[in-house]
Amino acid sequence: METLNLARLAKEYSDEGAARLKFETMRWGKDCQNVTCPKCGVIGQPNSYRVKVGAGSSTREGVWRCRSCKKQFTVTVGTVFEDSHVPLTKWLLALHLLSASKKGMSAHQIHRMLGVRYQTAWFMMHRLRYAMSVEPIAAKLRGVVEMDETYMGGKRKYGKGRWPSFTRKAVSVVALVERDGRARAFPMERIDAENVHQAIYKHVDQLNAEMMTDEAHHYGGGDRIGRMQHTRINHGRGEYVNGRAHTNTVEGFFSLLKRGIVGTFHHIGTEHLQRYCDEFAFRYSARKVDDATRAEMIYKGSEGKRLTYKQPARSSEGLA
Repeated sequence: METLNLARLAKEYSDEGAARLKFETMRWGKDCQNVTCPKCGVIGQPNSYRVKVGAGSSTREGVWRCRSCKKQFTVTVGTVFEDSHVPLTKWLLALHLLSASKKGMSAHQIHRMLGVRYQTAWFMMHRLRYAMSVEPIAAKLRGVVEMDETYMGGKRKYGKGRWPSFTRKAVSVVALVERDGRARAFPMERIDAENVHQAIYKHVDQLNAEMMTDEAHHYGGGDRIGRMQHTRINHGRGEYVNGRAHTNTVEGFFSLLKRGIVGTFHHIGTEHLQRYCDEFAFRYSARKVDDATRAEMIYKGSEGKRLTYKQPARSSEGLA
């Protein structure tokens, strides 16, 4: 994989034609050998060809035509970039900046660095976060999987017991993290046994996984969750590690998530929390690859996804 940094992007992909070729390579491979028609799904250059743009032609640059269904398409069709009026040069820079930043990149920062309106930067970032989302059925977690929950926002007040109460509404976030592997995170309105077990069965491969949790009652008191072995760590008794049993990995993920939200975004609407969870889960899962590979993974993840909603009114509830 070629080394790709901001300086090289600005130098080599400063015009729309070069940026478009870069996106085509990321999506369809070198020389676009695997170009795929998003209309009918036919793969391969013999079946699709680039429409030539000559003098007086009304066809714009970057248009392909499928010999099978006779439809025209571009590299952005069928992705989160479709129907965007943002230049591809700026999309490429935003993609690299988001993939290279450890704690995320705020819309205000993108707005200042790329010279686009704040509303445009906001929508760009949410499109890219949507591209980072992973369908659970496509890649269920395996091996040793740790699970825990945390609270975002709210104002904590500790009483005599060890569990805090909140004087302002907080949002609960649940995470599942493979040891030395991938992560999944999502808000959960009500943390109870039914919702927690549904999340486990949805995201974890029961035939190839072992669960590790703390002693919270919603995980159940047995040594099995479904078909999986279940090990519990009793934090209430001061137990945090027992041999190979611990939840330090998932707690480390929560630390990254909270530092990113507090340090980078400062305040986010609760209705968009899932997008930020997707971003940090993706970044955690792809932490061992280089920035160029991570950017390509985001672009690959954009295929088959569209995000067409308009920016909603600000929520009265937010995470500060």
